[in-house]
Amino acid sequence: MAEKLVKVGIKRQKGYLYYVDKKGDVSCAKMARGSKKGGSPKKVAKCGIKRQEGYLYFVDKQGDVSRAKMKRGGKKKKKR
Repeated sequence: MAEKLVKVGIKRQKGYLYYVDKKGDVSCAKMARGSKKGGSPKKVAKCGIKRQEGYLYFVDKQGDVSRAKMKRGGKKKKKR
């Protein structure tokens, strides 16, 4: 289950990717479609989140910043 960290309330535009960048702020970039190139990212909201290891940070459906514990596991890859 995800926990909400910051209530931002971002209104999303179609064709853009919204994410939490390395500085802990919300950014968006135009998505690449077919032969069209994507756009350079621009900052949408300043949050200043301090990231912790083992968590996935994302912008949820309400436009707020949330985080979820990452699942680790699966099969180990065989060395050749």
